[in-house]
Amino acid sequence: MNTRPTDLVNRVDLARYTRVYLSPHLDDAALSCGGTIAASPDRALVITLCTAPPSETNFNAVAVEFHAEWGLAPDEVLRVRRAEDAEAMTILGVDYVYADWLDAIYRMPEAYHSRATLYRHPLSDDPLLPQVRDLLALLIAHAPQATIYVPLGVGHHVDHLAVFESAVAFPPDRLAFYEDINYALLPGAVEQRLAEIGPTLVAEYLAFGASSFQKKIAAIAAYRSQMEALFGGTVAMEAAIAAYHAMLAQERDGYAERIWRIA
Repeated sequence: MNTRPTDLVNRVDLARYTRVYLSPHLDDAALSCGGTIAASPDRALVITLCTAPPSETNFNAVAVEFHAEWGLAPDEVLRVRRAEDAEAMTILGVDYVYADWLDAIYRMPEAYHSRATLYRHPLSDDPLLPQVRDLLALLIAHAPQATIYVPLGVGHHVDHLAVFESAVAFPPDRLAFYEDINYALLPGAVEQRLAEIGPTLVAEYLAFGASSFQKKIAAIAAYRSQMEALFGGTVAMEAAIAAYHAMLAQERDGYAERIWRIA
């Protein structure tokens, strides 16, 4: 199903939210913002974008590679991953909805056919660009109290960059850019991305305690099909996430996530 952004008005009471997270894939919100989501007393909404099953059965090389990496047959990828995501969202105590749009490897399989072509700026005719712009316009209008959290684009995944590039055209006071954590863990990756964007962003640190940290770890661990590919296992995941968020806490007790705002 290809959900139109306007359908969200009928499915979700957007006006009730003060925080809306756009998650390109089934795991990005938990990975990057799970501690803040778990710690906040306000109800948040996660909108995950690339959640539709592919209609084609002849997959390109990188899709075949990913399916094997996840240990999932092509016809079970979205079913399993959505079930994992539902578990993670329940652990975090957040409302969630799926846009039912296609991942890059299914959306434009001839263009995004390898890891090299997948980690690049989106093509000008990529349908995800107008879809995200329409969604953001809807959120600006119908969720007037909400800060909209979008990926910074660390790591250069085309779906993440499509969301970032669509977002920067909207009022900066409504936006916050979160660090794409699985890529931000790589030394120098955040600094590289900030240098590409230019000196227009300022950091904000969002602190949370041990209980929220444990909820974030449990939520990430729910993405069982992704653990080996992203972290080399659950134990390694917890160690890497703990070290990163403790570092961001800047000598305060506990943990922190970092977002960026346009100055």
